[in-house]
Amino acid sequence: MPESSEYSARHLSVLEGLEAVRKRPGMYIGSTDSRGLMHCLWEIIDNSVDEALAGFGNRIEVTLHDDGSVEVRDQARGIPVDIEPKTGLTGVEVVFTKLHAGGKFGSGSYAASGGLHGVGASVVNALSQRLDVEVDRDGKTHKMSFRRGEPGRFDDSKGVAPDNPFTPFEDSSSLEIIGKVAKGVSGSRVRYWADPQIFIRDAVFSIEDLLNRARQTAFLVPGLALEIDDRRQSAGSSPAKHQFRFDGGITEFADFLAPDNRLTDTWRLSGEGKFTETIPVLDDSGNMVSRDVERNCQVDIAVRWGTGYETQLKSFVNIIATPKGGTHLAGFEQAILKILRAQVEANARKLKVGSDKLEKEDALAGLTAVITVRLAEPQFEGQTKEVLGTPAVKNIVANVVAKALNDRFTSSKRDDKTQATLLLEKVVSEMKARISARTHKETQRRKNALESSSLPTKLVDCRTQETEGSELFIVEGDSALGTAKLARDSEFQALLPIRGKILNVQKASVSDMLSNAECASIIQVIGAGSGRSFDLEAARYGKVILMSDADVDGAHIRTLLLTLFFRYMRPLVEAGRVFAAVPPLHRVEVINSGSKKNEVLYTYSQQELEQVLARLAATGKRYKEPIQRYKGLGEMDADQLAETTMDRQHRTLRRVRVEDAAAAEAVFELLMGNEVAPRRDFIVDSADSFERERIDA
Repeated sequence: MPESSEYSARHLSVLEGLEAVRKRPGMYIGSTDSRGLMHCLWEIIDNSVDEALAGFGNRIEVTLHDDGSVEVRDQARGIPVDIEPKTGLTGVEVVFTKLHAGGKFGSGSYAASGGLHGVGASVVNALSQRLDVEVDRDGKTHKMSFRRGEPGRFDDSKGVAPDNPFTPFEDSSSLEIIGKVAKGVSGSRVRYWADPQIFIRDAVFSIEDLLNRARQTAFLVPGLALEIDDRRQSAGSSPAKHQFRFDGGITEFADFLAPDNRLTDTWRLSGEGKFTETIPVLDDSGNMVSRDVERNCQVDIAVRWGTGYETQLKSFVNIIATPKGGTHLAGFEQAILKILRAQVEANARKLKVGSDKLEKEDALAGLTAVITVRLAEPQFEGQTKEVLGTPAVKNIVANVVAKALNDRFTSSKRDDKTQATLLLEKVVSEMKARISARTHKETQRRKNALESSSLPTKLVDCRTQETEGSELFIVEGDSALGTAKLARDSEFQALLPIRGKILNVQKASVSDMLSNAECASIIQVIGAGSGRSFDLEAARYGKVILMSDADVDGAHIRTLLLTLFFRYMRPLVEAGRVFAAVPPLHRVEVINSGSKKNEVLYTYSQQELEQVLARLAATGKRYKEPIQRYKGLGEMDADQLAETTMDRQHRTLRRVRVEDAAAAEAVFELLMGNEVAPRRDFIVDSADSFERERIDA
């Protein structure tokens, strides 16, 4: 029986909209994996944060229960429980069953809020197997429950669970009163179980993402306390509580994000502007008419330049992160470049600048900035709110930034003058380095074109000229190269051996990296350039596969290579064209009786080996001893290497994602970067938890 036929006639109008959400969840939450699961949680948390932004409540608690549910509590005004006149339903039911309904439209309850589309709570409800909401308001505790969007009652006599017997409301819904609260006490509690019919089995709440989001929100709303209580026993770690509260706001946030030592103090650039926007509204007769409304946009930005070269930009609209930027970020970058260009031109003689102009990357080098804007009903591009689209915000942000920076550069204070001079010297040195690098590259290109364009002699190329389907294996050592030559399919598989561990590009300069023979040969063989000039379309191979030994040194070499690709050939990683080969650790030869050929099993971890041996013992099968433990690729013969690591029919490849490469770079910066103190702290803190068996001796 189709699920929609279970719904009572009274709720067909409610569920028509929510059924669309269940059929096309990706339109509303982006995906049905862990990312979509987390997006649902953000929607509920953001509702509580919007209350805190409006001045109601200063504490939010998020609890991850062991039964897979999640609960969000706040101490705000509580969801309205009175009857909404147009629908005849309580405010609670309207919020959780009606799309595009809530207090965030027109001139409602919020001057600025993160939610705009009014689909947050109702979408989460539609995609939940069960959702319970409790509201403390007017001296009473009110409760309502839903199953996949439909209001009704669960039989919880044997304990609260999502699959308990459920009775939908027939004639009219009711908001139960289940208790009393003291006068003046208010708040909401929402607990829901994500629907396994919608989300994939592997979708889980990421405690790391939740902690990062909670920390970020605490920075953006000074004085708001967020508590994360992870009670899951099955998560592989013991239950833990985390609490965040910061009173320093985005100034403290920028200092937290900055990866380098400061060159300037953290400057606050604040201001506001007004703009007129034409919006469609319903008149008294129910017709849609256009109306001009005046909006106010508040801008608050924290910026600091450091001694390094990485750029960290975080942008937010009403505390909602916009990772892909939008009009506010465009206005910020435009003003930064405009003001710095004007200051450099005004001090051209002192700074020894010719006719060259600053570019955006020169101005942003070493910059850490947190850009926040607050306005009513922001326009986002897509429901996931990753890009701000309100056009007028660009000019407002640009004007605020330009005025505040001009005040800094024209200030008569000694500290401001010193920092302004240091900043101009830094951006000019960046400009000169960029121009010098471009000139050097053009010279090298001409030189290479005149001399030769031959590839490194140690490259064992494939026969096909097509990029699609071709593979470049970067192999550790000449011994592995010899075996790989025999194991490969020479039609589409090319080999490039590297000698040991390549240069640590985390600490080296661009010129050092280019002068390193191993790094230079990798860049030359891929043929798409490096850094800002990298051209993904010019890459000679469809896949780049890192094939190193299954030991500590092999992992170290793979990390070095990942760091090289992440820093200088990132588009290749972003396109999903960098992979790590997975060679086996052990070879188990099972002895078969009679003339039957012995069976060979490969295992890829110590745990898998123990499971295989236990299975063989249980079935009474014998195996040759000692079990072969591969210390390196060179120990395999060609057939074994082909079958386990290179043959497309049988091999396993791990795709390297940007997150993997970024994590590798972060660990590498800790273990092999220039800063000694964090490395020492890590070694001291981790000494007790270290296991000697993990050393690959």
